[in-house]
Amino acid sequence: MGIAGSRFERGTTALVRRISAVPWLRAAILSPVVARPGYWFATLCGLVWGAVLSRGRIRRQNGVIVARKCPEWAFGRGGTTIGAVFLTRDALSEGVLAHEAVHRAQWKRYGLAFIPLYIAAGQTGTANRFEIEAGLERGGYVA
Repeated sequence: MGIAGSRFERGTTALVRRISAVPWLRAAILSPVVARPGYWFATLCGLVWGAVLSRGRIRRQNGVIVARKCPEWAFGRGGTTIGAVFLTRDALSEGVLAHEAVHRAQWKRYGLAFIPLYIAAGQTGTANRFEIEAGLERGGYVA
């Protein structure tokens, strides 16, 4: 069974549906009062992870904090954004950074809820609503 059909993904999707069905709970979780500290926490985790793995090769670029020269096992595809931090080896084109800046904004809007929301959106990048919003072409999903 592939990742798309994993019990973890199905369970996450079911959890997101249940929470979304309760308007006050959804509003509370997505409230900036809750989401923003989650974004800050994710950014702190991304900074620590990125600083260690990139050996301090961190700089601010195009609206994201880029931790470059990270080992390839440390992220998915060409890179991964955690909070405001983009972990990558060398994916530093303007298009990719613009794509990752949208993910940064998504983290800021959803906070730590972004994790289950992203998983529930599916592991196929071309069908994942967050990847579509960030721009499939800029993110390297389509030519």
